[in-house]
Amino acid sequence: MGPILLTFGLAVVAWVLAVGDLVRRHRPVWHWYVVGYPATACRVLATWRKVAMLNDLAVSRRPPRGLLGDLVVKGDPLRPVAPRFSFPRATRMGLTVTVRLHAGQTPATYMKAADALVHAWKVHAVRVTSPERGLVLLTATAMDPLERPGLATAPAELLSALIGVLESGGAWVMNLRLVPHWLIAGATRSGKSTLLARLITQLAPQPVALVGIDCKGGMELGLFAGRLSALATCRREAVAVLSALVVDMQGRMSACRSAGVRSIWELPEKLRPLPVVVIVDEIAELYLSDGTRESKAEAEQCSTLLLRLGQLGAALGLHLVVAGQRVGSDLGPGVTALRAQLSGRICHRVNDPGTAEMTLGDLNKDAVAVAQSITAEERGVAVCTGPDGGWSRARSHLTATEEAVSTARKYAALTPELPAIDRALGALEGNDK
Repeated sequence: MGPILLTFGLAVVAWVLAVGDLVRRHRPVWHWYVVGYPATACRVLATWRKVAMLNDLAVSRRPPRGLLGDLVVKGDPLRPVAPRFSFPRATRMGLTVTVRLHAGQTPATYMKAADALVHAWKVHAVRVTSPERGLVLLTATAMDPLERPGLATAPAELLSALIGVLESGGAWVMNLRLVPHWLIAGATRSGKSTLLARLITQLAPQPVALVGIDCKGGMELGLFAGRLSALATCRREAVAVLSALVVDMQGRMSACRSAGVRSIWELPEKLRPLPVVVIVDEIAELYLSDGTRESKAEAEQCSTLLLRLGQLGAALGLHLVVAGQRVGSDLGPGVTALRAQLSGRICHRVNDPGTAEMTLGDLNKDAVAVAQSITAEERGVAVCTGPDGGWSRARSHLTATEEAVSTARKYAALTPELPAIDRALGALEGNDK
């Protein structure tokens, strides 16, 4: 009877392990809530005091100086007290812990201890934020959701594009109503083109006009020409397109002024002009000059027109998505001024620290360091800003070129006409002849 029970017990254990492995691979969220979270929460509770003491998070109530006869002795006081913290709360793919700071402590101390917490809790990453004065929020991520960036879900909204997944496991969404203008930086084969393809795929079914500016002869955005209301393939055409959009912007201003409103979204739906999303691929091509007077004039025109659209276009339904391999102040002062208007930022792997600094440096120094740590194998991984002003690592959904081109052709019938741009490009062709 003994051997039979032993065999039966081993069979049950093997079955449980097999089922657990299947659940972990195919339903990681379920596995986390049932198995991962309880074990990790126990590690947090068991290791907190020791980790706090070893990483200078614990503070003694006694002073660091004392009298020994006539001598003043200085040293580390005994019996340090670990900070008070909340019970670990489960999230979709991790947990959060709220810590109350000791008097005199700052969140910077906890940021330095983040790696120690990762190893002690055996999690993928720990993010340190301060939701309010005197508190620190430790957000632990159990595993890296960017390794298998399945597409999260998000409600469909006008001018909103579901791009991929955030490091937290949530949906990565570019909502142009909330953040009207975006700057996207990334080296070759970093995932920048895939991100633009995903953006066009998401916007194609919507009642939105898409305008492309691709001064590399249209090699990138030309694939989606069927869904683009206009495509500029050189800087002269870009000047014509941007000039027509500025004229259209002035007309929208007049319509809002006549109706007594400050935004086209306050206009009645019948009177509301169509939103326009301008996608610029390789911004450096618009700013670089070969030294000739004509080239300098075109670069200055592009700089001025883009800046005007960035400054005034948000409330008028004119949105900019500017992408480039390299974005730096060496392109001219106009780039720095334009960057200030592009509040949405996405930085993939870049070849020079200056581009990462230009993209994220004015928002958060920690984000710059994280962006520079992205490796060549992590295609599609980027550091992005959120509508709340924070930042996160994210990965765009892999959208094949064939899929994006097929989607553009499928919705080509929805492509609206922009007569002002058509006239401007037509006049440019007539002058060439």
